[in-house]
Amino acid sequence: MKKQLLQAGLAAAALGTVALVLYSNPPLQSVGRGELGLRTSRFGGEVTEWRDGGVLVIPGVHDWRLYVLRDQVYRPVESASADGPAPLQSLEGLSIGVDLQVRYALDPAKLRAAAARLPEDIAGAVVQPAVNGTMYKVFARYTVREIFSTKRAEIQQVMEAELSERLAQDGIALRGVLIGKVDLPADYRRGMEGLLAEELAAAKMRYTLDLKEKRVKEVALEGDAEKVRREKAAEAMGQAQVIAARSQEEAMKHVLPLKARQIEQRKLEADADKEARVRQAEAAAQARRIEATGEADARRRLAEAEAYRLDKVGRTSAEQLAREGEVLSRHPLLIQKAFAEKLSEKLQVIIAPPPAEGGFIGSALLGQKK
Repeated sequence: MKKQLLQAGLAAAALGTVALVLYSNPPLQSVGRGELGLRTSRFGGEVTEWRDGGVLVIPGVHDWRLYVLRDQVYRPVESASADGPAPLQSLEGLSIGVDLQVRYALDPAKLRAAAARLPEDIAGAVVQPAVNGTMYKVFARYTVREIFSTKRAEIQQVMEAELSERLAQDGIALRGVLIGKVDLPADYRRGMEGLLAEELAAAKMRYTLDLKEKRVKEVALEGDAEKVRREKAAEAMGQAQVIAARSQEEAMKHVLPLKARQIEQRKLEADADKEARVRQAEAAAQARRIEATGEADARRRLAEAEAYRLDKVGRTSAEQLAREGEVLSRHPLLIQKAFAEKLSEKLQVIIAPPPAEGGFIGSALLGQKK
């Protein structure tokens, strides 16, 4: 019974130990975005990379390291001020402060090989000593004036070259070095500002003199150019006049014969016009004579026709009257009928006594005596 209780206690202790180990070192690790996990086997030494998601890490079997691949920035704050705890030294031995920013990131291609020798605090144990050592060494090669103004870009390039090579040995890729504000000692800053002001005034004066000299040269060149332009213009005008005179002379050689031919042509045209007008006048006179002859002949024919018509009409009228008289002589009542028809359109019947001895029927109606 005691043995069983002892075994149960040992089993409970073992389970508690395992639970404590699992709680302290959870077997499931997660790798976020922009991170890289390295799982190393303690038995075979096999290294496996993990980027995103979860990974099983067995305590006592695997070693697990999680690295951040995103860009990081290191700023040496202690050397940012000339009065700070660790200012930089120039070539003259003056203390200066530089606001420096170093941007870096772990190189995934070299991380597996360098992971074994990388410490836990990479920024404090690797990046900071490398940046400080390079920074103090590089700035000590230049004077304050060069650091402040003329050699800033060169210093940045030198630091990037040396620091990139040094960090690459530990699997760290340098993204860039940025040199910001340069803090100078107060006395040196005042003297440098005065010197810069004097140099600026001298440079401004030199620039003004150069500008005036260039302006004088420009005016002289403009005068020479204007003179040459006028000479060229006069020469071109003379050449144009000569060419125009030659062209006019050459044109006259062709114009004069043309004018002569035009005069001759106009004379021929005038003679032809004169001859045409004479012929037109003769034709018009002849036409008028023909028209007069035709008109006289027509009038004669009209007169003869009118005489013939009058003679024919007279004869016809005489014959008609003779026939009517003969009819009336044979039938005297026709006269009375015609008279009655012309009295009135409404009068249809006339009752009257017959005239005596063949007298006029209307004499009784008109009240005439027999």
